[in-house]
Amino acid sequence: MTQEKVALITAGGSGMGAAAAKKLAQDGYQVAILSSSGKGEALAQELGGVGVTGSNQSTDDLQRLVDLAMQRWGRIDALVNSAGHGPRAPILDITDEDWHKGMEVYFLNAVRPARLVVPIMEKQGGGAIVNISTAWAFEPVDTFPTSAVFRAGLASFTKIFSDRYAATNIRMNNVLPGWIDSLPQTDARRETVPMARYGKAEEIAATVAFLLSEGAGYITGQNIRVDGGLSRSI
Repeated sequence: MTQEKVALITAGGSGMGAAAAKKLAQDGYQVAILSSSGKGEALAQELGGVGVTGSNQSTDDLQRLVDLAMQRWGRIDALVNSAGHGPRAPILDITDEDWHKGMEVYFLNAVRPARLVVPIMEKQGGGAIVNISTAWAFEPVDTFPTSAVFRAGLASFTKIFSDRYAATNIRMNNVLPGWIDSLPQTDARRETVPMARYGKAEEIAATVAFLLSEGAGYITGQNIRVDGGLSRSI
């Protein structure tokens, strides 16, 4: 009998997180979804899973999601860390408080749930984690300063994590989306993309699903750009 797989998705009420949850459910995963709006809990019910209305900045809320999944299915095979939106302002106008908020939204959003699920994955003999990051983590622009700074840090965290846990069959990778249709669309942004269009949230979801799959079993510690050719660095 094939063992059913279980995926946790944080900030999964809308946008790329919701698209990832739908794709994983379509692929046969049982899903547990966290979001602050309540949309994630509703989506989880639609998909036959479980949901929590809460914040990925709260260890207690994340623990509730983990506990629900374990009570329902007894295992966690995959974790998808999505995020909301952090502070934006001219670089020296960003306050200390807002820099800390950016760290919560774009960095600790991935660290906290990893702490909770990795011991479970170790006991199971493996698992996979995907963090939805940004194409500007390595080519920072002033449009998204706190995102670029802390997601560059997330790339370092992911590499160090992978060095530590790869031998235990626990993988972590980052997906780096460019301009995606869950964001407001403008001609100026579209014109910066070689493919001359916004990406689809479903295309990000498909990449997430691949990185969680057995077919990506030899991929860890990587940053996968999904940006229509926008990135220039090698």
